[in-house]
Amino acid sequence: MKRKVLVSGASIAGPALAYWLHRHGFEVTVVEKADAIRSGGYPIDIRGTALDVVRRMGVLPQLREAHVDTRKITFLHADGKPVHAMRPETLTGGVDGRDLEVRRQDLAYILYGTVRDDVEFLFSDSIATLHDHDGGVDVTFDSGTRRTFDLVVGADGIHSNTRRLAFGPEEDYHHYLGCSFAGFSMANELGLSREGLCWNTPGRNAVLYGIKDSDDVLAIMTFYQEEPPLRAFRDPRAQCDLVASVFADDQWEIPRLLAAMRTADDLFFDVGGQIHMPQWSNGRVALVGDAAYAPSFFSGQGTSIALVGAYLLAGELATRPDHTAAFAAYDEAARKFVESNQALAFSGRASLLPRTAEDLALRNQALLGPSLPSGDEGRAVNSSLRLPDYP
Repeated sequence: MKRKVLVSGASIAGPALAYWLHRHGFEVTVVEKADAIRSGGYPIDIRGTALDVVRRMGVLPQLREAHVDTRKITFLHADGKPVHAMRPETLTGGVDGRDLEVRRQDLAYILYGTVRDDVEFLFSDSIATLHDHDGGVDVTFDSGTRRTFDLVVGADGIHSNTRRLAFGPEEDYHHYLGCSFAGFSMANELGLSREGLCWNTPGRNAVLYGIKDSDDVLAIMTFYQEEPPLRAFRDPRAQCDLVASVFADDQWEIPRLLAAMRTADDLFFDVGGQIHMPQWSNGRVALVGDAAYAPSFFSGQGTSIALVGAYLLAGELATRPDHTAAFAAYDEAARKFVESNQALAFSGRASLLPRTAEDLALRNQALLGPSLPSGDEGRAVNSSLRLPDYP
């Protein structure tokens, strides 16, 4: 009899895990609180070991077609004058012509397409309760449906509901990196194509991404905030007010960004943070992706380690004698890779969001001088794990 697995979350890690579990003969159900695969989101990178995962999934040609191909990123002074322009790979550790940058929605749709005909998807629903026992996990959904699964895996992001139910409150595992950000789409009035602009003033950053010949650009505004703005999380107006107050005295394109933010229909607001857990499983419940080990967007590796983690978790479940041994093997296989990628966030934050005027001056000097930032560290880390071959 096929083992039944419930996966919570249908963004990136969830469909990837569902694909590999199905390949290994599991009966998979994916539950997602949204009513469909979510659109929008900023460009995300697939590098190093994760490229081998998508190649083995057979989706590499589709992802190559969706490749954003950002060719230049220009750092700007507070007045908008350029500091220096460079290939993104110089900072990220990517490999030009090999690594991928795609819109998050494109990756989500492609992954969903690999499994939508093979596994069960429950949209507009979520897990309400979990009862873990020797015979499986009894699950009650928000819809009132009750079902029993052999295993449950949370792939539902940094603010994971599955993690809260099975492991306890988020604050036990969330490490705040001292900053918040807002992302949204706006009109491409600067005519950007295949390039990004990175504007800085001490403690604040605004990035504009021009994706190919799109009529829109993606804007991301990031700023240091000593305490996480908890009151703003569920109130878009409060989010906009907070961002506007932080950037109120700034010029360049900032006033136009703030105005566009208030009318955007895809505003996304969150804090920069990481998830650190001593173990990624509890009984018959496990976690994968950001739910288990979010590295923050400063690392540039959240998607890649989610794809690798999904491959490893499914493979260990398929080849170990029971879930306890499989979860332990998954932890052992992925832990070092995850932690080294999480560590990249701190150098990434220093480059993208210098805190003080002195830090900013040193960053700009490094961009111009012989000590140009190198992606060598990231390049070594994001390729540091060799995928095992599971039967």
